[in-house]
Amino acid sequence: MWILAINPGSTSTKIAVFENTTEMFSKNIKHTVEELAPYKKIIDQYNFRRDVIIRELEAAGIPLSSITVVVGRGGLVKPIPGGVYRVNDALVADLKAERMGEHASNLGALIAREMARAIGQKVEALIVDPVVVDEMEDIARISGMPELPRISIFHALNQKAVARRYAREQRKRYEDLNLIVAHMGGGISVGCHATGRVIDVNNALDGEGPFSPERSGGLPVGQLVKMCFSGKYTIDEIKKKIKGNGGLVAYLGTNDAREVEERVKKGDRQAELIYRAMAYQVSKEIGALATVVSGKVDAIILTGGVAYDKMFVGWIKDRVSFIAPVVVYPGEGEMTALAEGGYYALRGELPIQEYV
Repeated sequence: MWILAINPGSTSTKIAVFENTTEMFSKNIKHTVEELAPYKKIIDQYNFRRDVIIRELEAAGIPLSSITVVVGRGGLVKPIPGGVYRVNDALVADLKAERMGEHASNLGALIAREMARAIGQKVEALIVDPVVVDEMEDIARISGMPELPRISIFHALNQKAVARRYAREQRKRYEDLNLIVAHMGGGISVGCHATGRVIDVNNALDGEGPFSPERSGGLPVGQLVKMCFSGKYTIDEIKKKIKGNGGLVAYLGTNDAREVEERVKKGDRQAELIYRAMAYQVSKEIGALATVVSGKVDAIILTGGVAYDKMFVGWIKDRVSFIAPVVVYPGEGEMTALAEGGYYALRGELPIQEYV
């Protein structure tokens, strides 16, 4: 089985070709400001990005006719349960109309469908676990203010992939386990996976949960309200403080956890305090989610780029190992997660769902 995975980002397009679940080729195609400047909207980049992908595959000597399935990064669609979805007319219509918002990942499914159709009628175009996966229980949606329900936006692709990986390694079904998964990257999301569903998770995009390399996480609400109405900041400046200039950036001037790690090792006490505080908040979130399943946690999984840092991981382990065994799968793993979704779907181990 030959799988083409497509993952468009704001200034790059990642592609990879897998034989079953083994990566045979990958390329991170960077797009310059000048290349993207002619396009007013992201959807207008469609032909440009598609053509770049085709050229890179041709240059690598990979014929399109060899591809069995094309898997695109899921974009901003309606909130849906996790899993694998066929790129059908309803999905395409919502993405083209940008009904749920504009994002580069919207192009993933659109390009996947066109390329699959160009290869042949039997070639599937799929998406896997987009960021809007929503499996939260009703009780978890209650925030304390009816106008502001809690929303499920998190690193669903990687969280689901590592959870399923752990289940396979244990020779168990994902649906039979209770897992807490902490994805630690530019943003941090911590999800409670109970019998195959992420029944509670922090909104990693918009100011909830632990602070991260560039996001503020949850804040003292009263103080935030005063800041918003102080007259010192515009709404865009406040939003930037929450996402982009929050977390490590705000305290230490960098969003690179590797740099912070080096500063800690060189004796920078302020860097150590802030970095330990980030691990402390991740640990607190894990502990809180353990109560969601009454402490019946089979494993805690740490993943994302920051999980490469053994020191940071060690700080978390020290606080949460009493809850359950801690397993570490460092890295984002997005391309592998896309390929595995397509592979296990075509094998019949994951159902191919229809978007409506």
